[in-house]
Amino acid sequence: MDNTQQFNKLVSFMWNIANDVLVDVFEQVDYKKVILPMMVLRRIDVLLEPTKEAVLKQKEILDKQKIANQEPVLTTITGYPFCNISKFTMKTLTAETNPARLKMNFREYLDGFSKDVQDIIKKFNLLPTIDTLSESNRLGSILEKFTDKSINLGIKPIKSADGKETLPGVDNHMMGTVFEELLRRFNEAYAVTSAGRHFTPRDMVQLLADLTIKPIADKLENSTYSIYDGACGTGGILTLAQEQIYAEAARLNKKLKIHIFGQELMPDTYATCKADIMISGQIKNFSYTLNKQQHDYIAFGSTISQDGHIGESYDFCISNPPFGTAWKEDLKNWGISDKKEITDSRFVLNDEVNFIPDISDPQMLFLANNISRMKKDTPLGTRIVEVHNGSSLFTGDAGSGNSNLRQYIIENDMLEAIVAMPEKDFYNTGIGTYIWIVTNRKEKRRKGKIQLIDATSIKTPLRKNLGEKNCETNEADRAKILKLLMDFKETEQSKIFDNSEFGYWSVPLMRPQLDTDGNVIKDKKGNVKYKAVRNETEQIPMNYPGGIEGFYENEVKPYTPDVIFGEPTVGYELSFTKYFYKPIELRSLKDIKADIMKLEKQTEGALAEILEI
Repeated sequence: MDNTQQFNKLVSFMWNIANDVLVDVFEQVDYKKVILPMMVLRRIDVLLEPTKEAVLKQKEILDKQKIANQEPVLTTITGYPFCNISKFTMKTLTAETNPARLKMNFREYLDGFSKDVQDIIKKFNLLPTIDTLSESNRLGSILEKFTDKSINLGIKPIKSADGKETLPGVDNHMMGTVFEELLRRFNEAYAVTSAGRHFTPRDMVQLLADLTIKPIADKLENSTYSIYDGACGTGGILTLAQEQIYAEAARLNKKLKIHIFGQELMPDTYATCKADIMISGQIKNFSYTLNKQQHDYIAFGSTISQDGHIGESYDFCISNPPFGTAWKEDLKNWGISDKKEITDSRFVLNDEVNFIPDISDPQMLFLANNISRMKKDTPLGTRIVEVHNGSSLFTGDAGSGNSNLRQYIIENDMLEAIVAMPEKDFYNTGIGTYIWIVTNRKEKRRKGKIQLIDATSIKTPLRKNLGEKNCETNEADRAKILKLLMDFKETEQSKIFDNSEFGYWSVPLMRPQLDTDGNVIKDKKGNVKYKAVRNETEQIPMNYPGGIEGFYENEVKPYTPDVIFGEPTVGYELSFTKYFYKPIELRSLKDIKADIMKLEKQTEGALAEILEI
């Protein structure tokens, strides 16, 4: 069974459960309150089934020995950083037919989970949903559906007695893809647009991983590396990037270890991510200690105002942060009412310079957060690969937070490349997206240079749209984009510029002050007094010959000699349209004339016929 077949089977199965069992009890938009947590719980339940008896026997021994902290011992038996000490599994729960007892048994089953799974249950807000299911006598039906032998939600494949695979396992990214598709369907009838905000299509994730790892793969050492995603969703970027690094290491015969870190704001998405990270078996404990402080590998809350990894740095930062959504709630988290009061060192460089964008869009804050995570004392430094929409390229005047961040990145020679991606490449948006590649370890040939790659035409149409997504970036497409990046050559789709190409001075125009009679006002020394006129500024490219003075002499003084320049402010912006715009070729006069003559011939006699009538 290929990925598409598996995906379609899982989605159809879950959708049918919702339509068969939840109809008339829940609104369609609320189906997710049942289906998503039950999917996650079943994934955990499948893993615990084989060791259930051993765990209960060991618990009995620990109880007799009056050992209170049993979790470390029991998790060594399960082989995962979680366990369940109740006497039930999902399958054994289905034997109970009395609704009241079933609800009581199911609550006991949930209470039997270790603390990290308890946190997952809490984030899903599952308990009120259980009450509704029980009251409508649907709880038993849901459990029967999720334990059906025809479906496998575990990470391991199901095999027949002769060892043949009958049902494939569900990996992290497949789980995330199904999660997102179900959200989209559940929300569809109510025009809810949350689906797509926090999930990155698998083909795009693979491209992000390629752009992150492959250009520096030959520099990987037998060491430990870390990957961070400050908007990690269900964790697909983290796990796929990890797989990519391991694959490259195996190809190069390198032995290394990778730790993954992330943060997520949406409770149900966080719960799914946390569960799948624990299910993967790659960590023994979900929490770790650093500088005597306890942290979670995947933190819950807003990365902007509730940083779950304060002061930590990483080798790779890969993200698809939210854009076009207000971040006013973060001000409340900080306990302030105005963004001017922000003091977080990730976003405020000093009293004069900050990276704080407009309150309506947080994406540049996520980029600034990643910049603050850069390692400065390792051979590879840090490589950031992050998805943005077009506004990050140019929004914000000189001196604004957005422009300041672009200035900081470019003047510190950290912007390696930006890749323009096709429109409708994501599930819930038709706008164009751009991949920023930032590093503090540029190759020698890239020093002082920025590469712009136009990959808007490098795409493969989908046979069937997935929400807004009507194309994909398949393996061949990814290879083309990666080649453009690694070749680092001027082509129709790749342009290379000096850093200064994107800088400019914003200079206010100063005009002579006039008195009420229209006369020029002078000071006591006879010097003309000047004042700035609102909205009168010149934007002067940094690479203009002669700089500000040259621009004044050539472009201003000959036309308005009484005007002088005020103090300049440095700004930076990037424009793909400027360098890749292709004007639509107009039809020739000959072709237009031929069409007119053809139309005239086709209508010959029509007027006479009308008049005769």
